[in-house]
Amino acid sequence: MKRAIISDIHGNLEALTTVLDDIEKQDVDEIICLGDVIGYGANPLECLDLVMEKCSICLIGNHEQGALFDPDGFNGNAMKAILWTREQLSKPSERRDERWEFLNMNPRKYYDENWKALFVHGSPKNPLNEYIFPEDIYNPKKMELLFNLVTHISFQGHTHVPGIFTQDSQFLNPSDIGFDTVLHPDRKYLVNVGSVGQPRDYITSSCYVTAEDCETGIHLVYHRLDYPIQEAVDKILQTPELDNFLGERLLAGR
Repeated sequence: MKRAIISDIHGNLEALTTVLDDIEKQDVDEIICLGDVIGYGANPLECLDLVMEKCSICLIGNHEQGALFDPDGFNGNAMKAILWTREQLSKPSERRDERWEFLNMNPRKYYDENWKALFVHGSPKNPLNEYIFPEDIYNPKKMELLFNLVTHISFQGHTHVPGIFTQDSQFLNPSDIGFDTVLHPDRKYLVNVGSVGQPRDYITSSCYVTAEDCETGIHLVYHRLDYPIQEAVDKILQTPELDNFLGERLLAGR
């Protein structure tokens, strides 16, 4: 089994199409999306349609939750974006009902027994909303609680910061491991797969992972891809309902 795992697309069509084109070359068996397909970016419907077509599993993220229900806990820019996104989803179209049904049916988490792997948007404790930041390695109580909820691996997104948390209180960003490592079956890991559409590690390129069985565990590879970023930025700047900051931040990777 070989999987591509993507997360936090955030309506960035240019980034998503670049990533999906690259995944086509990886010969994967399935694509799993960890949520936040929508929100922030200018192409929520197009991104949603591609995920519906390409992904075998898509989890609900906090931005989908905000579009479906009350958008609690969002800052001003995010609130404006999710309300605008909700308007786009509500406009009459052939796929309107299909999109809403898809969003309503997306699960909060998925567990794969063979890999002993949990897939969530946020964290093993709070699949939808909890952030796990790199500096949380200095919060031993939080990390112990999270690892106690993990059988082997937890794949997650939400912070948009890729990297691997280990039980010995390390956070390894992709460059620390040469973008390629093996997750051993006798150890536990929290794996943040990074963001397709809004990286926040001060690198502007899209990020996703591939993971597959190997003789010594799960072979994990981080992929970073440049995409037509200015096109995505320009679309946001040309949409009055979206704050310019949401485009400008793409150019800074934050």
